[in-house]
Amino acid sequence: MLQDIEPYLACPHCAQALTRHERSLRCPAGHSFDLAKQGYVSLLAGDAHTGTGDTAEMVAARADFLAAGHYRPIADALAEAASAALAAPAAAAEGLVADLGAGTGHYLAHVLDALPGRVGAALDISKYALRRAAKAHPRIGAVVCDAWRPLPLRDASADLMLNVFAPRNGPEIRRVLRPGGTLLLVSPTARHLRELVAALGLLSVDEDKQRRIDEKLGPHLTPVEQRDVEFTLRLAPQDVRTVVGMGPSAWHTDPDRLAAALAGLPDPVEVTASVTVAGYRRP
Repeated sequence: MLQDIEPYLACPHCAQALTRHERSLRCPAGHSFDLAKQGYVSLLAGDAHTGTGDTAEMVAARADFLAAGHYRPIADALAEAASAALAAPAAAAEGLVADLGAGTGHYLAHVLDALPGRVGAALDISKYALRRAAKAHPRIGAVVCDAWRPLPLRDASADLMLNVFAPRNGPEIRRVLRPGGTLLLVSPTARHLRELVAALGLLSVDEDKQRRIDEKLGPHLTPVEQRDVEFTLRLAPQDVRTVVGMGPSAWHTDPDRLAAALAGLPDPVEVTASVTVAGYRRP
């Protein structure tokens, strides 16, 4: 619930602490943010643009695909890495897990199931996604924010941050992580959905993607571990439509051309899922 993460929140205008006043959050400087009836709060600055956020249709597609369990091995690998990252004898049993680009909260909820003492902040620019994230787990608080601006979290407030198929703001991730805290980042490899990329003309992943991620995060965080998670999906035509509709290719795919290409695929079609789960630590 949102109240679980309120002690970690910061005003997006002045970075001061936020406290609840009936149906709003306010800072000492007088900035006020109304709580949405769907359970989330928007901490966007007034001049922020939300046009890059996932649409209601994209969010619905993602929710359906993830609920079917197709990406369960990714969620399991992330939860395992999260448990390992917080397993040090000196680590506190309680604290914040922040998910930057949390979407529907699916992966954050899975991680919180493995960390019963923790609370989670689902951060995303899509209000459609956060309506679902606010209900994804009883210990999730959902916050609308822009990943490319100062995050509405206090300095050194998170023991662990997640970033799954989402934008990465290295300086802000470092600021929000406590010293010694960990970022767990999931990104697709060049093999991810390769059969669909070739058959349907979807956006492809650069072979050097992980190297470029490491370079951008390098000035702020130290790489500590990395593993590939790869498995085979067996997708019916509707599953293929859903996986296309939930990702970045949804912005670039013509529905009629997609329907024609889908007609040429076997039913079911075997598709490779391939991601890298990488850990980074704040020095």
